[in-house]
Order: sequence, then C-alpha cells, then structure tokens
Amino acid sequence: MASAGLIGLVFLFFALIAYLTGARLYFLFNLGIGLYYKSRAGKSMDEFFLSGRNIPWWLAGTSMVATTFAADTPLAVTGMV
Repeated sequence: MASAGLIGLVFLFFALIAYLTGARLYFLFNLGIGLYYKSRAGKSMDEFFLSGRNIPWWLAGTSMVATTFAADTPLAVTGMV
C-alpha cells in the first residue's frame, strides 16, 4: 500500500495542474473577450463608449458587479481600519 503522504502529494500535484489549467483558460477567455471588443471599439465613438448599444446581458452584468467591487472595496476597507 502507498503511504498517506504519497497519496497526498499525488492529489496535491493533480489539484495544482487542474488549478493552473483553469486559471489559463479563464485568462484566455477574458483576453479573447477583450480583444474582440477592442477591435469593435475602434470603429466609432458610439462603439467605444456604448458598445454600439449591443452587448450581451451577462457581460453587462459582470461589468456592473466588477465596477461595484472596485468602488466599494477600498471604501469598506478604509472604514474598517
């Protein structure tokens, strides 16, 4: 039988590989979205500021949540300190 330490190391190795693969896929997904909208934004001022008033709901929602976190977190942390 394999020792518990060896099993733990094998599990840790595969968990690390899964984490790094997920992080890379997440990065590539976000990079793809950014490059797509960057190419669209150069067409006109409407595209740059409003995305041509044509953006998927999930992307608009993600943007709103990220903006809220970016604005609220420094204020909350400052209030806690």
